[in-house]
Formats: sequence, structure tokens, C-alpha cells
Amino acid sequence: MISTPSQGLAICAIDAFSKVPFGGNGATVVLLDSPAASAWMQALAAELAQSETAFLWFNGGQWCLRWFTPSCEVPLCGHATLAAALALCNWQKISIGNEYLFLTRSGELRIELHDTKNASLDIPACGLLPRNHDSWMAELLGISPLAQWSSELSYGVLLVPPEYPLERLDPADPNWTNGLEKAWMVMQQASQPIDYQLRFFAPGLGISEDPVTGSAHALVAPWWCEHLGLKRVKGWQPSHRPGGMDCEPISDQKVRITGNGLLLWQGILPWKSIDNELDSWQLNNK
Repeated sequence: MISTPSQGLAICAIDAFSKVPFGGNGATVVLLDSPAASAWMQALAAELAQSETAFLWFNGGQWCLRWFTPSCEVPLCGHATLAAALALCNWQKISIGNEYLFLTRSGELRIELHDTKNASLDIPACGLLPRNHDSWMAELLGISPLAQWSSELSYGVLLVPPEYPLERLDPADPNWTNGLEKAWMVMQQASQPIDYQLRFFAPGLGISEDPVTGSAHALVAPWWCEHLGLKRVKGWQPSHRPGGMDCEPISDQKVRITGNGLLLWQGILPWKSIDNELDSWQLNNK
């Protein structure tokens, strides 16, 4: 499938971090012929109403990638990166068994295709930052967390005991908007074959609950490896669309995430006029 001004833009939907349809985290992927204006991409992402929409284009011998939620652009998105890799494979733009680099706002992200439904991606791991306990945390959870952290991603993290019922958490609870963080995750140790599990609530990103969140697992997987004495861990999100991934810290600043994804649908988006004015990020990354 080829994107041309006469035929339209190739578009598809992929359920990332899942082996079954309608599981994991859904993402739409749009293949552009050239960079598009941010306002146009934001409007399309709002119309598609997925947790993230990925926009790809080839420039200067390299694939460029940006991610938009229905309400804003985000600097990092694991599941939409996995979806982008699998979409390019489906469109026969990249090949199984090879490594590629995506140029993003978080720098170059390495991806490797293992087959048409499985890929690895190297995600930045910024590390957990100690955070003070706030009274609303116990009010929300019904217990005091065992520990709490923040991060450079503006993700907050609450640790609860293994027996804590994650399913009781309400994505609509107004307490998720407390603090300076844009999103909060609640995590706990799990039973084998899963090492840990978490839920992720992101009202600051326009998402009540993100079903499966690659950037969140990249943030906490190094802590779980150290805590459990393991070189790699398997993370899970028991959300309304459950899914998971294997996580392996490969340096102090990178985590390799491996997961599955399924093509749900594909088609052609009729060509619409895209503003030729490039924003500053695009100009600086030509």
C-alpha cells in the first residue's frame, strides 16, 4: 500500500501489546508523504479518538515519528511505536529481522522486527525520583502506599502490596488530578508467569485510563529487576483491555521492550490539504 497525494494516506489500526483482537492498547498509524502541521495531526488524532495516533514519514534516509493523544502531543509512547513498526512491516516498508531507528522527540528509538506480529523497541528509562507522601494517596487507595515516586516523564508511581485489589481503582476518581504529575500508576508484585502488574491513569494527558503503557513499564521495569534480582521481567496491565510485555534493561538509560500486536483494520485516508508550513521541531530535524 502506497501513500500518494492522488490515492490518499495509508492508515491502519493495531492492537499493541496483545496477542488477541481488542486487547492491549489500540493505536492508529498514519503514513505521511512529508511532514504535516501539528494542528492538522492533532485534529486527526482527536477525530480518530485512540489513546495515541502515530504519524510516520521518511526523511533524509530515516523514519520520523510523532505521537498525539486526542488532546495533546506526547514526547514518548511505547505502544504506538510498536504499532508503527508493525504497520510499516504490513506496508512492506521495513523487513523482518532488521533493526531501524525512529527519529522522535525523545531522540532516536531503535526497533527490531521479529515477525509480522512481534517487535522489540528500546525506550528511554529516566528513573524514579523519590516523592513525599500526600494525604490524598491514602484516601484514593484506601491504604497508605508502600512507597511513592515521581519521574521526569511527569508520571507518578504508587507501590501497593501484592494482595491489593487493583480492580477496585476507579479511573474517574478526581484524586488522579492531584499533584503536579500528568499521570499516575499503581503497581504491585504479581504471581508467575507475571513478575509485576500496574494500572495507569492519565487525566493530564486526556486519558482516563491507558490500557497498556510501554513508557510506564520502561520507567518501572529497572526497579522491579533490582527488587526481584532478575535481568528481565514480565509486566502486565489488568485493565479493561489487558496486555503486557517483556522488559530488559540494556543500559542505565534504556529498556528493551518486546511485545505482540495485531492489525485490526487498514485503509486509505482521502487526501486533505496539509499546511506546508513546518513547525520549528520539523525544521530543526530535517
